[in-house]
Amino acid sequence: LACSHHLCAFPVNRNELCVWNTATAQPLYLSGHHYSISALSFGSKINPLLVCSASHERVIVWNLDECTQKVQEGFTPRGIVIGTLLGMVLHIRFSPDDQQVAVCAGNQIYMLSAKNEAILAELDGHLAPVTAAEFCTWEKSMLISVSEDRTFKARQLYLSLYLIFFFLNLKVWDYSTSQLIYQSGIITAFPLLSLLIDEENKQIITGCAEGQLWIFSLISDHNYRCIAHIDLKKEKEKFCNKVWKSGKEIGEGQNNSKLCKTDNMRPEGSVETSLPVLLIEHCDFFVCFHNEENTYSSLNTSYFWIGTSTGLLIINLANFELEAFLSYRDYSDLSIRIARLCALTRKAANQKVLCLITSMFEDMIAVLEVNLAALMRTQHSDFLPCKNEKSLSVIASSYFFPFLTNHYFRVIGHKCVLSHKEASRVKSTVKDKPLVFHNKIKSSGYTVAPRMTMFSPNTKLKKKEVSKWKSSCKCKNKEYPLESYPPIKYEKEISVTCKPTPIFCIQYSGDGKLLACGLADKTVLIFNSNLTDVHNVFSGHDGAVNSVAWSHDKKWLVSASEDRTLRVWSVCNKEPALILGKENFHKNVRFAQFYFIDTFILLCCGAEFHLLSFHPDTTKDDLKRYKQRSVCKLVQKFPMTSTMEITSLSAVNEFYSYIVLTAGSNRALEVFDLNAGCSTAVIPEAHVRSVHQICQNKGSSFSTQQPEAYNLFMTTAAGDGIKLWDLRTLR
Repeated sequence: LACSHHLCAFPVNRNELCVWNTATAQPLYLSGHHYSISALSFGSKINPLLVCSASHERVIVWNLDECTQKVQEGFTPRGIVIGTLLGMVLHIRFSPDDQQVAVCAGNQIYMLSAKNEAILAELDGHLAPVTAAEFCTWEKSMLISVSEDRTFKARQLYLSLYLIFFFLNLKVWDYSTSQLIYQSGIITAFPLLSLLIDEENKQIITGCAEGQLWIFSLISDHNYRCIAHIDLKKEKEKFCNKVWKSGKEIGEGQNNSKLCKTDNMRPEGSVETSLPVLLIEHCDFFVCFHNEENTYSSLNTSYFWIGTSTGLLIINLANFELEAFLSYRDYSDLSIRIARLCALTRKAANQKVLCLITSMFEDMIAVLEVNLAALMRTQHSDFLPCKNEKSLSVIASSYFFPFLTNHYFRVIGHKCVLSHKEASRVKSTVKDKPLVFHNKIKSSGYTVAPRMTMFSPNTKLKKKEVSKWKSSCKCKNKEYPLESYPPIKYEKEISVTCKPTPIFCIQYSGDGKLLACGLADKTVLIFNSNLTDVHNVFSGHDGAVNSVAWSHDKKWLVSASEDRTLRVWSVCNKEPALILGKENFHKNVRFAQFYFIDTFILLCCGAEFHLLSFHPDTTKDDLKRYKQRSVCKLVQKFPMTSTMEITSLSAVNEFYSYIVLTAGSNRALEVFDLNAGCSTAVIPEAHVRSVHQICQNKGSSFSTQQPEAYNLFMTTAAGDGIKLWDLRTLR
């Protein structure tokens, strides 16, 4: 199969070539082969547009403009025979200038002239049929090929073992001299089927019969090293679980629960199918969204299509994650459930891409018109901004100042990507209506449960207070100068104790004047920001201090320890104002911090985090001087889904926010909305290893001129690296 622009090429009656124009619905039949056509390819240029067909006995190049003219004149079109009796041809590819054709026949690659019958070079070295070959556009005379080399020698044991693990070869050729430049092994037990060269990033992308992708660098200094390995089956499960939890439908007639079932939820008696990579092709992603107000990621990001036997996938080359998935079996109008071959157009026309598939078990070919924009909007309707519905926002919907309201929106839409039909889903809502004749008394909505408001910020401020607070915020906030370089040299170094003692946690106060340190010797030290003097020393914990956090007004400090206790300290007093003992917690207390502008305290205990309301009181009663007068009460416990322990927690205390971010030992990220009192999103397997740090931009929401673009990102750190996330899309 082959596709180019609005043309589709496929064999008819085994040995006859049909070139179908989808714009005019006119077929062009070309005859010249006596045996079954086994490979097809369109040329790289448009004028003239060439197509090459290959069979067991000959390879023919057709000029489609000349062939069309011959048919209109009533003559039989003829092509140029450029090769004969080369064997079973599995793959052919034109050079970038359409002057040569690489023919993969058996274990060899023949370089043929596209103008006459001439063999320019013969490239051998593979031990099994060559399945794909591609020309490198920026390196002259370079050809890259993949094969399914499965033979091995059993004469010596170490040689047999070597071939077992490295029998799938990727070779780099200089076809002008027929010289082998590089040969690399890929650790897999399945043959390589497809190949793509990413010109923008100078990378090779290859896929095997078991749904595995490998990406290699073609940069000269990288020595063809492997950059990434992608398991399509796992990526598909992650994507489907995310869509399934969002409750959205994918495509017309698709059953979301049916599509997004993983192996653990597969119905009894069903058969697990692999995902052989039949095709890898560039995705003309941003051309399809040039009219959209919002795009999905940076314009520098590359995307590519993956054609498998069960559907089409779109992979983001920036984060190697699945962006969209289209399954053949979930469309009632499509009779092909499992594809044997697949072809896609590289360039999108009218925001649509042509896809050509053939059935695995029947003599049947289907031409699909995929609307990429509709597919992405449908499957990402939970995450894309629009002007119809609110989505997750770090900043609370009710601000400290009522005139600074800010909402983010998302699309609600539904389109069929295989036809021109469009359907829209409209959420029916029941407005509040008077229960009696008095207009001030309203019902709860009858069909909708009343919204629970756990807490609300104070928005009833006078104009004088608003202007005074706003001006004070501008004076206190000191932004990092954008024109300055990041600090790379330390200014000062001090020893906090006489003997070596680990420092488990540090945190600056909001104004940057004080620095708190939690030590393994059970103490908390307060330094001046220039580290010239110890401001205070807090002692009383019976274990190492694992977390410290400042209050918004810089008057209080909360500390948690390995002794399963929590203490709140006044900066002006060495004795704790509040102590929560071991009886309150069943495991160690971690990640304690103030929350909602010092209204609450958040802390982690095992696989759950606690929300505590408190009122510190440092006054003493002469008769009951040892009795604690501060009050603390548990509001609610929030367990994290399917994890043994919370490894990191982040929440904003500098302004009103309902959002709490957690990371678990199961490598997942979870977002909680405390105003709704529940979890709102789960990102499974956010990292390869457990996340040990979540960072948010916790600056004041009034320190910039565009608060709507502020505090929308978080950074997670784990053993496998650092990732930047967009909190509007959770990607």
